[in-house]
Amino acid sequence: MTENRRTITDPRTLRALSHPVRLALLDALRHEGPLTATRAGAIIGETPTTCSFHLRQLAHYGFVEEAGGGTGRARPWRLLVDSWSAPVRPDDDEFMLASRVLDHVLLGREVDRMTRFVDTVTEFPDEWQRAASGQITTGYATANELAEIGEAYRALVETYRERFRARVADPSQRPDGSVPVDLFFAAFPTRPAEQR
Repeated sequence: MTENRRTITDPRTLRALSHPVRLALLDALRHEGPLTATRAGAIIGETPTTCSFHLRQLAHYGFVEEAGGGTGRARPWRLLVDSWSAPVRPDDDEFMLASRVLDHVLLGREVDRMTRFVDTVTEFPDEWQRAASGQITTGYATANELAEIGEAYRALVETYRERFRARVADPSQRPDGSVPVDLFFAAFPTRPAEQR
């Protein structure tokens, strides 16, 4: 799959993504390549019928397509969108509501993944326990400073983007000992600016 970054501006598309099974299917396709509904179900712990329905919904919104070959639940599906973003649209109430719902689903997934790691950390080799990290820093910043921090994080991740993408697309490029990892970043105000 060639890189296909998508900017979402439609609230219906955001709502279509706001389902844990659909997000799990996108992850499975990203890491495993083309999958049938049956194989996808085995990977994500859902029935083939459920996966088939959600794959069709993802196809309707342009995130996946049939890869050719097979029939029914035995036909493979492939990913069309490598990554996506949904920049805020403060003047569009419907979009902002849909964005908030999706953010809750995505945040819930990340919290679940982090909690699973915390609960099983001793099952990981020492090197992975040392490599995993988290940090919470609280302070006062302007909106411009907060935006600068976000840009610095994105710039850092961008230096790894091609390497990560190549390893997702081609398992033979994954170094020995590499595993899937999540990089999660959040920078946000904890209360509105004080009125002066």
